[in-house]
Amino acid sequence: MAYKVRFVNYPRQYQALKSEFDDVFEEVMAAGDFILRRHLDSFEKNIAAYVGTKHAIGVNTGTDALYLSAHALGFGPGDEIITVAHTFVATVGAIVQCGARPVLVDIKDDFNMDVDQIEKAITKKTKGIIPVHLNGHACQMDRIMETAARYNLKVIEDAAQALGTTFRGRKCASFGHTGIFSFYPAKMLGTAGDGRIVCTNDDGLARKLRASRDNGRVASVAVIECFGYCSRLDNLHAALLDMKFKYFEKWVARRREIAEIYDKGLSGLPGLILPPRSGSAFFDVYQNYVIRSARRDELAAHLKVSGIEVLISWRTPLHRQKSLGLGHFNLPMTERISAEVLSLPIYPELTDDEANMVIEAVRSFHT
Repeated sequence: MAYKVRFVNYPRQYQALKSEFDDVFEEVMAAGDFILRRHLDSFEKNIAAYVGTKHAIGVNTGTDALYLSAHALGFGPGDEIITVAHTFVATVGAIVQCGARPVLVDIKDDFNMDVDQIEKAITKKTKGIIPVHLNGHACQMDRIMETAARYNLKVIEDAAQALGTTFRGRKCASFGHTGIFSFYPAKMLGTAGDGRIVCTNDDGLARKLRASRDNGRVASVAVIECFGYCSRLDNLHAALLDMKFKYFEKWVARRREIAEIYDKGLSGLPGLILPPRSGSAFFDVYQNYVIRSARRDELAAHLKVSGIEVLISWRTPLHRQKSLGLGHFNLPMTERISAEVLSLPIYPELTDDEANMVIEAVRSFHT
C-alpha cells in the first residue's frame, strides 16, 4: 500500500545528497578502488577518532563483526557468554557459532540488560558478556565493566544501534574489549547494503580482526597469519559512509528533535508508554522511537489503515523461538516488552508535519 508516512525513506535521503552520492560512486568506479583502499582506511580512522578507540576495523556484516570479535577473544566450546534475548538473532548466534553456550538474562524497562542479574548468571564457565545498546540508548556500562573486571570476563559491546550514544560522556563501543556498529541501510549511518565495524583499544585484537577479515592477511598478501574469512567492508560502502559521516551529528540532532515532538504530542495518553526518560548520565541518539501498548497489535493495524508505516521488532523473543533451543530461560520482562513494543517513524528527513501526522493517528486510537 502507499503510506503517507514511511518508516524509513531511503530515496528522500538520496535525493537530498544526490550530487555527493553520485560523485563518490564515480570516483570509486573510475579509479577501480574496490577492496581495502584509501576510502576504507579514511573511514576507519574517522570512526575510531569519533568513538575514542585506537582501532576500527571494517567488516562485511553485523554477524561477522560479532563472530569475529568472539573468535578473536577466544570464546569456544565449554564457555558460557551472558547476553539478552531482546536483540537481533546475530547477537546470540555469534556465541553459538563459536561453540559456546549463550546464557540469557532479562532486561529492564529501558529495553537493555538488567545489570542486577549478571552476577547471578556467572558460573565457573562464564567467559564473557555481550551487552546490547538498544534503540540508541546505552547500557549501564560502569556496572557491567566492574563486574567483568571482578570475574575476569571479556566484553563485546553490541552497539549496532548506538553510534554516537554516550554513557557518562563516553561513547558506546569504547568500554568493552571490542564494540561493534552496524551500517545496515536503516541505521542512523547506513550504507547501500551490508556493512559493520569493530572498535577496540587492543593492538593484538585489532591485528587478529584484520587478519580474520581478509583470509589471514594483514600487512602483506604473501604472508598468511592464520586461517581467516572473507569479511571485508567494501571500499565503495566505506566511501559512501565516509561522505555521509560529515552529516552524522546533524542527523542525530534532528532525531532528538523528532523524539521531543513525539514526547510532547503523545504524553498523557492512557495505556501508552513512551521511551524511558534518560538521566544526565545518558545521551540517546534515537535510532528507534519505541512506544509500548498492551493493545499493540490493534494500534499497529490502526496506524496502517491511517497510512503510517511502523515496525514491530522481535514479536517472538529469541528464547521462544523453538528451533533455537533456548526455551529453558525465564525472562518475563523480555516477553512482556516483546508483546508491547512498536517503533514509530524517525529519521532526519522526516518533516514536522509528518511527525504530527503520526501523533494524530496514535492519539485518534487512544481517544
